[in-house]
This record gives sequence, structure tokens and C-alpha cells, in this order.
Amino acid sequence: MTRVLMVVHEMNRGGIENFIMNLYRTVDKNKIQFDFVVHTQEKCTFDDEINELGGLIYHCPDYRVVNHFQYIAWWNKFFSEHKEYKIVHSHLDSSANIHLRIAKKHNRIAIAHSHNSNDGVGLKGLVKSVLKFNFNSCCDYKFVCSDKAARWLFGKNATDTKIINNGINSEIYTYDNALRKKVLDEFAINDKFVIGSVARFNHQKNHQFIIDVFYEYKKNVPNAVLILVGDGDLKNEILEKTNKMNIDDSVIFTGVRSDIFELLNAFDLFIMPSFYEGLPVSVIEAQASGLKCLLSDTITKEVDITGNVEFMSLEKSPKEWAEKIVSMLPYERKNTQQKIIDAGYDIKSTAEWLTDFYIKLAEKNS
Repeated sequence: MTRVLMVVHEMNRGGIENFIMNLYRTVDKNKIQFDFVVHTQEKCTFDDEINELGGLIYHCPDYRVVNHFQYIAWWNKFFSEHKEYKIVHSHLDSSANIHLRIAKKHNRIAIAHSHNSNDGVGLKGLVKSVLKFNFNSCCDYKFVCSDKAARWLFGKNATDTKIINNGINSEIYTYDNALRKKVLDEFAINDKFVIGSVARFNHQKNHQFIIDVFYEYKKNVPNAVLILVGDGDLKNEILEKTNKMNIDDSVIFTGVRSDIFELLNAFDLFIMPSFYEGLPVSVIEAQASGLKCLLSDTITKEVDITGNVEFMSLEKSPKEWAEKIVSMLPYERKNTQQKIIDAGYDIKSTAEWLTDFYIKLAEKNS
């Protein structure tokens, strides 16, 4: 068996984490086992499942610049004590430039995986931009979720990147009318038009704009409801905004849910006006459920694999976005599973490719 070390920030529910868990559940664990280094001391949502699947979890200090030498010392000690890891697969885009170099120094195979397309804002964004310097030399292999993610982390001229599709279990996301009724009954919204989004409440996901769009949409469609799935630092700010705009009775905050595949059945349209993305797994899931999706044009066009995705500029007003939604509804919900599979976004094909890749790497480095 080959043990692969996955390096992440934390294993709570999110696009990257969901993709990794989809992969982990699907790989042949007689051949491949995932273990994790997380940059948090807290227990995470997926920890119990990781343990049940046979994975180990190691907690390293979160990189904060001021603890630079402590961070380096932790990784040197880790690789000195854990000779069993020949492959290190990092899903981070900042501190990876540090820990992957240390991995290479200890003769490990270093994989950098770009899931994003922007540095972000504030001090965190500045740190990311600095740590991207000379990033290409920190790794042996370069994985990306999209061309945009490749250009952002590895540069415009990077030609040796490999696109790893953000695969999902397409079967469970296939639209089911019985599941739709179940969710609509749960929230008592059987007679509503449902706009939905699945995203962390942070600056990147642009929830402020979602609320503004929904406010305008509701003027035209009074029986509209907005479902926001997720959690995050800005959730209370969005709650306050809905209250001030007097639409709080039409906005449902579900918190973190493990049944996204069920919730999507209740949506009539999926919205994501993010400031930036790599290639969002949630949009693949939404399409697998047969949903039409309205996204900001900052998101790569590669995400449209069913023809059900529309893109709009964030320079357009919330009213214009709302008018676009009106023009997109209603429509006939169709089974899109085969389109997901044909486009290579079913997790089985991704898992098979990666399993073969890992095994060959391990044999080569044995």
C-alpha cells in the first residue's frame, strides 16, 4: 500500500475539502491510503470519517510569517520521523512554497495543486503573493483544477501542468423529485421559487452581492426564497443585512450541511457571483443536479460542462442580474449525469487516474 500525505489548511466542508474526500472515499484503499497534515489544532468536520477510512491526521502550526522558523523546524522534524511518506500532495497555494521545498530536501516527491485564481485581499493576500515567488521550483509535479488556476500559481508560460478535474459522485447528485419534495417540506417552501448558493461566508464568495440581487429579484417574484448553505466569518454580517433590508423572512441560512446533494434538488437556480475561483466543485454539483447556474464572469468558462451555465460581469447592477434570473426561469430539469461523466467530472475516473499515478511514483522512488 502507498500512503500519500495530503497537506491542507483544515478538513472542514468546503470545495477543496469536499473534492479530497470524494477522492478519498473512491480510491482503492488496498492500494492507496491518504494521511493528512492540517494547519489547525482544532477538530474538523471530516476528522472522524478520515479516521474511519484508516487515515491519520497530523497537526502542524498555521503559517503566520512571524513563526517562519518554527514552521520550518516542524516540517524538518516531521520528515525526519516519518520516512513512510514518499509522496507529498499539497493543496495549499502559499506555505506550500515552504513545506514542499523541505519535502524535496528530504527526497520526497512534491506535488503542488492549484485550486484558486487570485491572491485575495488584505494582509493574507499580500503574504500569498510574496510566497508565490519562484513557486515552480518548489515541486516536482504541478496539478491544477483549471487553466486560470494554472496561470495564477505557476505563471502564464507554465506548460507542464496537469488538469485534475474536480470530480464528484455524479450518481448521488442526479435530480430526484422525491428529494426535492422532502427538502421543500423541511423548509415549508413548497410554493416558492428557490434561488440557492453553497459557499463559505467570506469576501471571495461575495454574499453581499447575492443579497442585493435577491432583493431585486423578489420585487419581480414576491414568492421567491433564497437558501444560503455554509458558514464563515461574514455570516453574521449577511444576517444583519437581510434584517435591515426586511427580507430576513425570505432568506434561509442552513449552516453547514452534509446533504448538499439533497438540498440542490430544491433549488430552481444556483448563483455564485464570486470575485475569483479556481474551478468551484459546487458548480459541478449544481450542474449534476440539472440546475441552471448564474456565475460571475471571473469564474473560468471551463466550469460550464452542461450548457446550463450563464456568466455575468460584476460590473452589472444587482437589478440586471435579477432580470437575468427572470429570463432563465422556468425550465425543464433534465438528467445531466452522462454529461458529467463524458466531461470527465465523475470522481471514479479521477480516482483511477490518480491511483495509477501515485503507485507509479512510489515504485519509481522505491
